[in-house]
Amino acid sequence: MQTLDLDGRIFSLHRACADDVPALVALLADDVLGRERESSDLAPYEEAFSRIDADENQLLVAVRDEAGKIVATMQLTLMPSVSRGGATRLQIEAVRVDESTRGAGLGSALFAWAQNWGREHGATLAQLTTDAVRVDAHRFYERLGYVPSHVGFKLPL
Repeated sequence: MQTLDLDGRIFSLHRACADDVPALVALLADDVLGRERESSDLAPYEEAFSRIDADENQLLVAVRDEAGKIVATMQLTLMPSVSRGGATRLQIEAVRVDESTRGAGLGSALFAWAQNWGREHGATLAQLTTDAVRVDAHRFYERLGYVPSHVGFKLPL
């Protein structure tokens, strides 16, 4: 896909493949909330990956460092909408940057790349959700220009 050069550190962005699923799940599980809600059973993740990979409006990104280790991920979804004049939205979810790589500027560069990808695919609005307790993430998203304009609700089904 593309590479990001951050002060001489090269990161490569790829469309995730099935072999990446264990590393992506490990990234998702490696935080306070992820430890509670992610599972060691990879079967549901593999099924979800198959559905995501087959959907042309979805892109699951795996970011590798120079050694080939997956150090970040995000899921991008293009959502056509009848609101906002029929706009296409870029939904950004499941964002994780490995602890060893945080602070290097990868998160900001990855979001800039994702927003450009969204524009190239017709999106006119980027949106995301984040857990209410992730105050560090809130500050990060606000530094990138995201505005906490809505209140989200969830209901387990």
